[in-house]
Amino acid sequence: MNQGIYSHLLNQKNKGKKSFAVLIDPDKAETQSLVRLTELSVTAGVDYFLVGGSLVISNRLDEVVQQLKALSSIPVILFPGSPSQISRYADALLYLSLISGRNPELLIGQHVISAPLVKQSGLEIISTGYMVVDGGAPTTVSYISNASPLPADKNEIAMCTAMAGEMLGMKTIYMDAGSGAKIPITEKLIQAVAQQISAPLIVGGGITDPEKAYRNCKAGADVIVIGNAIEKDASLIQEMALAIHSVPENAS
Repeated sequence: MNQGIYSHLLNQKNKGKKSFAVLIDPDKAETQSLVRLTELSVTAGVDYFLVGGSLVISNRLDEVVQQLKALSSIPVILFPGSPSQISRYADALLYLSLISGRNPELLIGQHVISAPLVKQSGLEIISTGYMVVDGGAPTTVSYISNASPLPADKNEIAMCTAMAGEMLGMKTIYMDAGSGAKIPITEKLIQAVAQQISAPLIVGGGITDPEKAYRNCKAGADVIVIGNAIEKDASLIQEMALAIHSVPENAS
């Protein structure tokens, strides 16, 4: 298992460069729209594709990953709803541990069961402390995980959770307000967390306009993940990429 993707994430962070990841749900990715989305992503200079969802029911994970790999050289990272959602055709896997909840199955239980399969996949495994933040509406991940999200206005709880995740060995921290969140994660919360950790900080959920993406990066997010907004309007990719990549180095 190589460390190419993680090394790149770390190098980008150390240089103060911000990255843009487009999130693709295999259940919603039709071939024609996927081709257009990939073309727009290549033109815009998207850094990563994240592929996955809380529920993957279409059995198209391998197909979608292979299409993305055939259409571009943009790295494909799995963002699974469970550790068993694996495609050997991807480049890396965010091995998510739900550190914001108290459900032992998503903290470590499912990982114990999936570990042999994950190791045999040959994928680069990136241990990720996954923190779900209240986005103002019930989300699939909250329902599936049977765990309450972190309060959006309790910066100190998120900060201490992220610190604990990093000290436990998580290589990245991912804060997510959930798909279609009404209230995206605030800049103050992002800043509070970013100032206390050295691991790359990934932020997603409810980011619908380039200005918000830019502000999140300035607050300390290293990678911005956008999915739902792009599903509705793929042409947003160019504007989002320009905003994220225009953040001055070491601006956070």
